[in-house]
Amino acid sequence: MTQGGGEPTDLAAGGPALHIPVLLSEVMDALNLTSGGLYLDGTFGAGGYTRAMLERANIRVLALDRDPRALAAAGPLQSQFGDRLILRHSRFSQFQHTALEAGLAHTGEPAFAGITLDIGVSSMQIDEAARGFSFRFEGPLDMRMESQGRSAADIVNQASAEELADIFFHYGEERAARRIAKAIVHDRITTPFTSTKQLAELIARLLPSKPHEIHPATRTFQALRIAVNAELEELVQALIAAEAALKPGGRLAIVSFHSLEDRIVKQFLAERSDRGRGSSRLLPGESAPPQATFEQVSRHPVIAGETELALNPRARSAKLRFATRTHAPARGTDVKLLSLARLPSHEPRRR
Repeated sequence: MTQGGGEPTDLAAGGPALHIPVLLSEVMDALNLTSGGLYLDGTFGAGGYTRAMLERANIRVLALDRDPRALAAAGPLQSQFGDRLILRHSRFSQFQHTALEAGLAHTGEPAFAGITLDIGVSSMQIDEAARGFSFRFEGPLDMRMESQGRSAADIVNQASAEELADIFFHYGEERAARRIAKAIVHDRITTPFTSTKQLAELIARLLPSKPHEIHPATRTFQALRIAVNAELEELVQALIAAEAALKPGGRLAIVSFHSLEDRIVKQFLAERSDRGRGSSRLLPGESAPPQATFEQVSRHPVIAGETELALNPRARSAKLRFATRTHAPARGTDVKLLSLARLPSHEPRRR
């Protein structure tokens, strides 16, 4: 993924990445683990955060992953921690339902002392050519985390040029979105797109790059992955669910890797903590604003230090934002946040 001046932000589309938990110590400090509490790791991956939580305190962790292959490799961790670790195949936006089914929560009652999410694709998914997440490897144009539903190839071969351009621009921040979309629509008439290499080579022909620059297909691959897995909507739904599921004093800690994710997390916490709202008196008939549901220690994200950056290049774009749940009632669905996660709607053209 890319951000700002074109630096790769988590290498999800291109370069090599070791599977090292990002900002691990900082996330553990942000969660402020309390003995006996129930915690959620909504993006289990290789289990780095989950292991650290279970080793640091006598707690239980509900660990979720929408990729069944990630959970299939969790046997040794399950054996080590027994019933303190509850593993489930689920999207993190559905964690409340999963917790109810597992008997860890009761309807309408907050059950969690802490929730953490590490947003983004894992290095295990990147390195498996058959998953189609990366243009580093020849593989099918797939990108589905759950291996079901609409694939990247389906989108590339079926979506209109307008929809493709919207995906590339809004989810990939690709300035050449329309040019890429038109070229795809032109080429797919004779040869449908089926492989990562095929798409990457098309974009490379359109957007030549210098050796020191990121691959020109990086932003497009990021955008397709986000669209295939509805990642931004998943994030919004998870944040709203976390507000309802956290106990007063519970901590929410989110690690993001590019500006789209961070913007959603930043706006959610800013609005829920009422940051920037003045203390002026209400006008006659004006309703009192809802109480703040979160309290932030700082409005600035936590970023990796030099030592971690030297060991783990993936950390250079990571941003940790965290906050503490107050006693105020949850506010529920947020239309403005959902608008950040969705593509713009287009009015039908008049003939």
